Amino acid sequence: MKTHLPAPAELTRGRAATPAAFIRAIVLGYRERGLDPASALRQAQIPEAALADPAARVTAAQMETISALAMQELDDEALGWFSRRLPWGSYGMLARASLTAPTLEVALKRWCRHHRLLTDDLELEFAHTRHSATIRITERRDFGAMLEFCLVSMLRNLLGYACWLIDSRIALLETTLPYPAPPHADAYPYLFPGPLRFDAEAAGFSFDARYLALPLRRDEDALRAMLQRALPLTVHQYRRDRLLVHSVSQILATSPGIARTAEDVAAQLNISVRTLHRQLKEEGVSLQRLKDEARRERAIKLLLQTRKPVKQVAAAVGFDNEKSFSRAFREWTGVAPGRYRAAAGAQDPAEDGAGSKPPDLGRVRS
Repeated sequence: MKTHLPAPAELTRGRAATPAAFIRAIVLGYRERGLDPASALRQAQIPEAALADPAARVTAAQMETISALAMQELDDEALGWFSRRLPWGSYGMLARASLTAPTLEVALKRWCRHHRLLTDDLELEFAHTRHSATIRITERRDFGAMLEFCLVSMLRNLLGYACWLIDSRIALLETTLPYPAPPHADAYPYLFPGPLRFDAEAAGFSFDARYLALPLRRDEDALRAMLQRALPLTVHQYRRDRLLVHSVSQILATSPGIARTAEDVAAQLNISVRTLHRQLKEEGVSLQRLKDEARRERAIKLLLQTRKPVKQVAAAVGFDNEKSFSRAFREWTGVAPGRYRAAAGAQDPAEDGAGSKPPDLGRVRS
């Protein structure tokens, strides 16, 4: 499994955006093993002069080429990071071990636990609270000049693999790195979109804990295909976020009586209006449908849990008048608001009259 990753944006634009510092780390791996990297650099079309230029960048294709060559020539998927070599296929083994997990949470736990079988030089830790999940790396030795490339690759590969498993973008709450911002820090937002913090206590990233419950969407055939050329697949920036529908619904549910515009919702999610509509369409829903669902759920709750007159319920969920609310409610449920309330035994005296017999609740469409 090829494990050393450039900026995702390169995969579509083909521009040189991967810092030459990452190439220097690969070259260092060669030299520490007493090998000459000249052939690999030549095949990747990377001039040695570029290694001395702090501002130099390479393309995704160049990075992929030299990574693959180096892993084979060094017989080490870790390219010299660790105190012992990781034979070809080591990370593929980890990927296969986590593939049968029922959810992303179990898959990440397996990956972190099984990584200990590969090396004791660092430890991957997984933890989560009700609201966030965190991956953290604890170093067990001094990685020296290899530190940045090692930590960036470890984090980016695990993030890319997690996204691939659930076929969804995972929005990061924060990424932390235990060293000062390097001269090429402008490349980091492509690798880890979201808040970045250098000079942190440890390397890691955190994300919304709701992703943990998502089921895996990959099988053995998909894994074999991915392992043939893991680099582009694991750094692919997924446009779809499978939590988007839930997030939009939560925003709308907090204030169903307010006329939320697409601009309002997109701003709260830190995405563009165009992205909001596109991703909702990919999930088979529209913003208007989610708005209607939020109003419907709030209206039902008020009808069944309070004795507010229907007119007040209509106003509470954003309707100008009772007539338009009743028409919409019939479209949602098939019956009038008062009849829906009566069916649940919470009759509205203003609409149905006291003492009327509630209809069969089983005949009311919800």
